[in-house]
Amino acid sequence: MKSGFVNIVGKPNAGKSTLLNALVGEKLAIVSSKVQTTRHRIRAFLNGPEFQIVFSDTPGIIEPEYKLHEKMMQAVKASMNDADVSLFIADVRDDFELLDALFSSIKIHVPCILVLNKSDLTSTKRIEEAVAFFSDKKYGKNIIVISAAKKENIEELIKRIVDKLPEGEPFFADDDLTDMPTRFFAGEIVREKIFELFEQEIPYQTAVLVQRFEEKNTLIKIVVDIIVQRESQKAILLGGAGSMIKKLGTLARIDLEAFLGSKVFLELYVKVRGNWRNNDLYLKEYGYN
Repeated sequence: MKSGFVNIVGKPNAGKSTLLNALVGEKLAIVSSKVQTTRHRIRAFLNGPEFQIVFSDTPGIIEPEYKLHEKMMQAVKASMNDADVSLFIADVRDDFELLDALFSSIKIHVPCILVLNKSDLTSTKRIEEAVAFFSDKKYGKNIIVISAAKKENIEELIKRIVDKLPEGEPFFADDDLTDMPTRFFAGEIVREKIFELFEQEIPYQTAVLVQRFEEKNTLIKIVVDIIVQRESQKAILLGGAGSMIKKLGTLARIDLEAFLGSKVFLELYVKVRGNWRNNDLYLKEYGYN
């Protein structure tokens, strides 16, 4: 039996969350075309006949501008400290030199697999150039080319990970998929819809806090606070005559019912908390410990 912890690290929008979902076969991490969607470290488990892999999806590596960013980068560091294998994931279309500077700066002491992602969005020539560039790097001894969105070469990646795992007993039960509470994913689904519906600063200056998650006989009642920094942002989220918050609630409820397998009664409230991204008390309340 092999078991171990595998962290997924890379730049924002490299496809980390899409890869996590493809690896475990379930949508656990929210996905958006916008950068910096992931804020928390999300752990998900993949169980096979002779292995258990505990994956960690982490926020994209950035230079912190706020205390929120500092908390996000602490999640990245924590995942590196307890990893048995590291996956460095890169959008194969990105600048090779910048990627090299990033990956070379990461200090790891465990086996590494360099995952060149989004092969479906570029040419064979570009992929060959990437493999040639990274193959002589210290972190590039084991390179695999994939498309997480198309689930291409995922099985081969799993095989390579298992080969590098240490022997050991499973850390979690076979039927567990994650150690995150269900209410966390409820909040993430609401946040994903904010990224889908709103532009500019709104998604990045918004936090989501699940205040109530009650499982009743025929449905699940979920009450969510959406936190913004300014009254003008609250007005945008609400929309004329509440049109946008109604649309947001409808889209979130559809996904929540599919995820939970139950009818959902969803209430959304928009609240203003000035400069919450730099406030330690607010950050702790919103789950950024």
